[in-house]
Amino acid sequence: MGSGESRPGKVSLCGDTSSKASESPAEPKGKRPPVLVDGVTLNGPTLDIREAESFLREAMPIVMEEAVWKATDVKEKVCEWRSPEQLKDLLDLELREGGEAHPQILQRCRDAIRYSVKTGHPLFFNQLYAGMDPYSLVGRFITEAINPSLYTYEVAPVFLLTEEAVLKKMIEIIGWQDGGDGIFSPGGSVSNMYAVNVARYHHCPDVKVLGLSALPRLVMFTSQECHYSVSKAAAFLGIGTNNVYVIPSDKRYAGYSLPFMVNATAGTTVLGAFDPLEEIADICERHNLWMHVDACWGGGALMSKKHRYLLQGIHRANSVAWNPHKMLMAGLQCCAFMVRDKTNLLQRCHSAQASYLFQQDKFYDVSYDTGDKSIQCSRKPDAFKFWLMWKAIGTKGLEERVDRALAMARYLAEEIKKRDGFRLVMEPEYTNVCFWYIPPSLRDTADGPEFWRKVHAVAPVVKERMMKKGSMMVGYQPHGDKANFFRQIIISPQVSREDMDFLLDQIHSLGMDL
Repeated sequence: MGSGESRPGKVSLCGDTSSKASESPAEPKGKRPPVLVDGVTLNGPTLDIREAESFLREAMPIVMEEAVWKATDVKEKVCEWRSPEQLKDLLDLELREGGEAHPQILQRCRDAIRYSVKTGHPLFFNQLYAGMDPYSLVGRFITEAINPSLYTYEVAPVFLLTEEAVLKKMIEIIGWQDGGDGIFSPGGSVSNMYAVNVARYHHCPDVKVLGLSALPRLVMFTSQECHYSVSKAAAFLGIGTNNVYVIPSDKRYAGYSLPFMVNATAGTTVLGAFDPLEEIADICERHNLWMHVDACWGGGALMSKKHRYLLQGIHRANSVAWNPHKMLMAGLQCCAFMVRDKTNLLQRCHSAQASYLFQQDKFYDVSYDTGDKSIQCSRKPDAFKFWLMWKAIGTKGLEERVDRALAMARYLAEEIKKRDGFRLVMEPEYTNVCFWYIPPSLRDTADGPEFWRKVHAVAPVVKERMMKKGSMMVGYQPHGDKANFFRQIIISPQVSREDMDFLLDQIHSLGMDL
């Protein structure tokens, strides 16, 4: 190997280096001889910052025009529907050895936006999140650009403090006058998993060290309408789905078991129903059971003086899951898990004391290194967008959003009662408006198995037609013994009375021939 070549693990200077051992730090980098390590030149950055800046300047107008302005315009389509195979061809998903030129990448950006569902569109009613809040969006732009991780104050000082401020205010609104603790998690399902894990640790602290073999058979109780994440948590944490008792349940009770937790739901996924929290709290206090409230969806009602009665008794819970990305429009994902306990329970339950992150001899107050309370290591600053939005519109602005959404749901329910061919499943308790559309061909048919069998087939066809037309998105599902019905979710303040009228007109137009 020649003297000018490099070898693996060998550092070499290419060129004449005999005149001096090193260059002055003030000398421009371009004049230094290239340094090779394992055949890789290390002088200077490999990212051309001017080229990167140029790409960003070209990309951001596309994002603003296509993903923000057009995507929230009621005159535009909610989606440009394509089948999976068609979309694979349109997007050219294959990853290749070489990169593509910026014009082609910009077109990739346009295509990704064009063929995505526009969840900020006023006629997107499909999920428990919707709409576009500009302040939250800017908050997301900032955190994505800075790219922090919330484990220690030293790497995320601003975002740890904003998370602390948001949690403190949410805890106050729940009604825990003496305070509490909390953490933002990557989804309501994870928050419910936190609840099961913390409740188990509270009852059986040895589980952290000794594992499941040291425990009796644990059982937990939940409402019939609870989110499926409760059963998933039982499976994931080794409790077992057979040990999740659904209320109302049968009266069988297995021996050698330890009840430890009740999961109550404030705002069920399908019907938007609220469990009686005061009554559940009475039972939990009587039997020393951990009470968790899954308020991921219904927690937004706490912001409203008019509607917070729906969660009467939530202050008696031991833990609460609440997703501001739903009713409050903080943007996915924004999910808080909070506990009434003030004895550092979250830290004790989840701490692993990683010495490379959570050193106790740092130069600042290490109580702000909150990452050891989490089951994650890397964690996104999800609270910041909510904090920025809250700062912009205030508690009053959030309250107005909630009140308007519930008023709009009441308007829609009353309109459904007036129209031929529409029938409410139940009076809405929240902003879930559930209803059947009965086409003219079935309106003179008596209720019975054959009638409901035919009604069951209506919603899937109407949904297919609306998706392919791109006019709007509304979810449907069966529920228990009930035939498929539409589940209309109202959140966004962009939604108007005219949109509600259009919704009913459109469903009738799409389904009248069935």
